[in-house]
Amino acid sequence: MRRSTLLLLGLALASSAAAQDSAALSQTTKPAAVPSGRHRAVAPPAIPIVSKTVVLTPLKDNTLYQSTDGSVSNGAGARIFVGMTAVFQPRRALIAFDVAAQIPAGSTITHVTLVLHVSATVTSTVSIELHRVTANWGQGSSDAGDARGGFGSQSQAGDATWIHTFFPDRRWITPGGDFDAAADASAPVGFGDATWGSSAAMVARVQDWLDHPSQNFGWIVIGNEAFAKTAKRFDSREVTTDFTRPTLTVDFNTRQ
Repeated sequence: MRRSTLLLLGLALASSAAAQDSAALSQTTKPAAVPSGRHRAVAPPAIPIVSKTVVLTPLKDNTLYQSTDGSVSNGAGARIFVGMTAVFQPRRALIAFDVAAQIPAGSTITHVTLVLHVSATVTSTVSIELHRVTANWGQGSSDAGDARGGFGSQSQAGDATWIHTFFPDRRWITPGGDFDAAADASAPVGFGDATWGSSAAMVARVQDWLDHPSQNFGWIVIGNEAFAKTAKRFDSREVTTDFTRPTLTVDFNTRQ
């Protein structure tokens, strides 16, 4: 074969190999085609955080009247009592709010305010504290009425009493209620509306009740028990005037 023919054949083979290499490179670098009718996954937009406020009324409330046998309560009464009577008999109020029922799980509590309305008192301003209750308790059907609300009436099934969480057979570990020694909040209380502002402990407490609703037993309200005639009468959740019922106002941030 002539030299010129061999040279032409070599050039042709080299050109074919280069074309094959270029095609292979193009296939390896070309993006994969998206099948017809399908789209690339796109991350959903973030749900914005919104601030909301809810006003809660009590799930239950009651008064603990000091007694040796737990025979006195006022579960369905329109009043709750706090402080020391003229004959040195202490009164303590229990109050609980169903936080998890009205605030979405995962929310962040930012501000809390409790308001109780004082409808009768024989003393001037005294300091009254809120303490976390550490055991569940009940509100039965006992009702002393307005005339004898400060004295209570015969305890009924399910009532909280000075010695019972639920009358007649379930008891506090300590008579007078089981609660944290440290107060969540303290406020000066005279006549009219009494307000416990948004202490850090109150905010943390309501947050905990939201996150762990099975541990929400509310607060016990304790007044000045060192002196006689310091008792205050507050309207309870059963009072007929809507604007004097206890309220817990909660501000929170949520994504729902």
